[in-house]
Amino acid sequence: MTAAFQPIVDTARGTVVGYEGLARFEMPAGIGVEDLFAQARAAHRSAQIEARCLRVILAERSSVPTNCFITVNVSPTVLKHEAIRQVWRDQADLTGVFVELTEQSAIDSTADLEPELDAIRGAGGLIAVDDLGSGYAGLSRLLALKPALIKLDRELIQGIDTDEAKRALVEMIGTFASRIDSWVLAEGIETAEEYDTITALGVPLAQGYYLARPGPAWPALARPLVPGAVPQPVPVVRDLLDVAPAVESAAAAARTFTEHASVRTVVLIDHHGRPVSVLDSESAHLGVTTDAIRVNLDTPVRDALLRAITRDSTHRYDPLIVTDNAGRYAGIVRLERLITTAVQ
Repeated sequence: MTAAFQPIVDTARGTVVGYEGLARFEMPAGIGVEDLFAQARAAHRSAQIEARCLRVILAERSSVPTNCFITVNVSPTVLKHEAIRQVWRDQADLTGVFVELTEQSAIDSTADLEPELDAIRGAGGLIAVDDLGSGYAGLSRLLALKPALIKLDRELIQGIDTDEAKRALVEMIGTFASRIDSWVLAEGIETAEEYDTITALGVPLAQGYYLARPGPAWPALARPLVPGAVPQPVPVVRDLLDVAPAVESAAAAARTFTEHASVRTVVLIDHHGRPVSVLDSESAHLGVTTDAIRVNLDTPVRDALLRAITRDSTHRYDPLIVTDNAGRYAGIVRLERLITTAVQ
């Protein structure tokens, strides 16, 4: 077994920002990989094989190019197996790793997976849903899983340049993803026309043979790409970013307010740099934390404003937390700035 990696492209910049990790097998003549996994399932050994795949791929993490993430595939049916849990424990820090839940059949109960998903997130990893359009067609299931990355199935992408219905569906998924703070990746790009179309639709990430085939760490793009000219009808929250101190405990937040009278807002983050809550002086001193809305740096201002004003009235005027594409804290954006910019 060896590892191969396929580049993932940022369509706005035309550059590689990540790689999908894939396991490659040397099989005896007449036996295919599907046969191997079928026999493993029959012998109740799927978890051991998937764990071995993960280890081979994650062994290359130390040489991942700067500012790039990697994605790894795992079946939800084996997530609770000790062999898979041990992989995450041996890695300890999963920052920069997307764990793709890949399965052709629907999950029976997302609640059963929550402890495993929480453990991955707690180690710094992020959750991705693979092949939207096959086993994960239900949007309610996406809401339950709260993935940071949604991968569009090849069936949705093939021929999208000539299919108005597919373009409309991808646009709708993009809107949905922005509301749950998720990125969208179009996989299986095989033609220039498909790539140009998903770029024009504003799909931020792309992957496929047209861009690069899988290869040993780390393959280059098959051709230079022109940065996408994606129109921005309104500014994005990146343009309105304010800085608020980030601390890892409510006690540290309380000290910040005591020592710096000019500070209005403090953001509570976890030990991976991901934001948890927005605190004012009162909530910090009382030790009261509540989940805050998170938006990506490139979220359009109007979308961010719509999410802000539909919050519970108690927190409607709280700042929104802004994160980068790895979920790390980047700053805050205040409601008054969103309103002022949106009405211009």
